[in-house]
Amino acid sequence: MTAFGSDAGFVRNAPRSPLVRLLRQVRGQAPAIVAFFAVIAIWQLGVPQLHLQNFILPVPSQIATAFVSEWPVLQVAAGATLFEALGGLAIGVTAGVLTAFAVSRWARVREAVLPIAIGASAIPIIAAAPIMSNWFGILNPFAKMAIVILLTFFPMLINVARGLSQVDESAVELMRASAATEGQILRKVRIPNALPYFFTALKICTTLSLIGAVVAEYFGGANDVLGRVIVQSSSRLRFDITWAAIAVAAGAGIAMYLLALVVERLVIPWHASQRVAES
Repeated sequence: MTAFGSDAGFVRNAPRSPLVRLLRQVRGQAPAIVAFFAVIAIWQLGVPQLHLQNFILPVPSQIATAFVSEWPVLQVAAGATLFEALGGLAIGVTAGVLTAFAVSRWARVREAVLPIAIGASAIPIIAAAPIMSNWFGILNPFAKMAIVILLTFFPMLINVARGLSQVDESAVELMRASAATEGQILRKVRIPNALPYFFTALKICTTLSLIGAVVAEYFGGANDVLGRVIVQSSSRLRFDITWAAIAVAAGAGIAMYLLALVVERLVIPWHASQRVAES
């Protein structure tokens, strides 16, 4: 009985093949996939039954046709908007992480920076976008990046600072009892503890960055960006193009989120959330 039980436990704990893990992940996403196609089918079949005009709510087939016909314009616009979103995301994340290290290390910095960061995060995008365009120039991509920085800086700062501060005190005391320096405690205890918080904030910031870039584009600038495509097509009542541009923006946001998720699994495979996801 003991030998059989050990063998059974070994079989249960044996590493699964990549194909098995992929099938399990697909099965886990099956409800979302079914719900997505069900919504598309209801949308396609239900709008004609409700006798809605095409300019009010175009059906998915019309949006797909507009997507194909306007793809050259959408491709260029998506590239420009992604440049703004990724540039602002990189600057906002870097600034947030560096400030989080300073805030968690020095109380004076925390007292000086946190009120300013909270105030900056409370500024509405529609109020800040015209100001940034006036400061940096309406055609300057950095004017849109500045909005993205405002949106991504605070979530990154708060999450990373929390991860650096809320560590297991017994682990810190053990390191200090072993004559470890503050730098060694930072590298071996605080940073590993902060990594899950960092990736949580990063996944939030990826979607915020694209939202910020698109909304900032509403207030003027170059025409070959997704925000301007949405504004101009809706003003001409070409809502099929509007929805196609929205679909491109949503797809880019999902791709950025998934990329952050992949990097998270590669960097912290030891974390409990990753073990649960793979089980």
